[in-house]
Amino acid sequence: MHSDQGTASAEEVARFTAMAEAWWDPEGKFKPLHRFNPVRLDFMRRHLCAHFGRDPREMAPFQGLRLLDVGCGGGLLSEPLSRMGFAVTGIDAGAKNIAVARLHAEQTGADVDYRVATPEQMPESDRFDVVLSMEVVEHVPDVGEFLHQAAARLKPGGVFLGATLNRTLKAYALAVVGAEYVLGWLPKGTHDWKKFLRPSEFAALLRDEGIEVRQMAGMAYSPLTDSWRETPSLDVNYMLLGIKG
Repeated sequence: MHSDQGTASAEEVARFTAMAEAWWDPEGKFKPLHRFNPVRLDFMRRHLCAHFGRDPREMAPFQGLRLLDVGCGGGLLSEPLSRMGFAVTGIDAGAKNIAVARLHAEQTGADVDYRVATPEQMPESDRFDVVLSMEVVEHVPDVGEFLHQAAARLKPGGVFLGATLNRTLKAYALAVVGAEYVLGWLPKGTHDWKKFLRPSEFAALLRDEGIEVRQMAGMAYSPLTDSWRETPSLDVNYMLLGIKG
């Protein structure tokens, strides 16, 4: 059973829309995203350069490639990826999120095409070299349908990049109890542990859409340095990269 918004959950859209003004505040409600963005961007840049045969030493190695950022929020990834040379389209079901993203792009001069849309509302003929969906699958009502629609926007040979939280007790302790209730990094109720996806489940859903996962990496937080790093452990936060056949 889908919501009226298709692959988007009205409740989740409302939750993030209510926090929209805070997207670009590095000490605000989206502080964790600001903290681990450098790790995510490094993972993406490294593996995308390898896949597309681009020189990682260049400032904007991805010129001529199109990227769709699904569930882009305020544009925290769309903007830096556009500076890497991608022609970025950022879509989000929350109109207020898109308004914040557009305003920030105007202020920084970022060239991003922001649209209020869900993946199924994008033209079927419009295909991208990269489809990105970071920290989104745990907030949608039907993960299989969401990934089906997102994958349909990816060219054959294109790259799907995703990130979410593993459904483990450790993730519940750190990402829900710790981040929301103890440390107050996120508003209470941001995450529903039952919606977290195990890496094997995420990979299987992508395989159903003709996407084979080639890379996985975890992210770990160090309280001593207040920073994140890439790690082989997928116990809590993890990222994956798949290629569409």
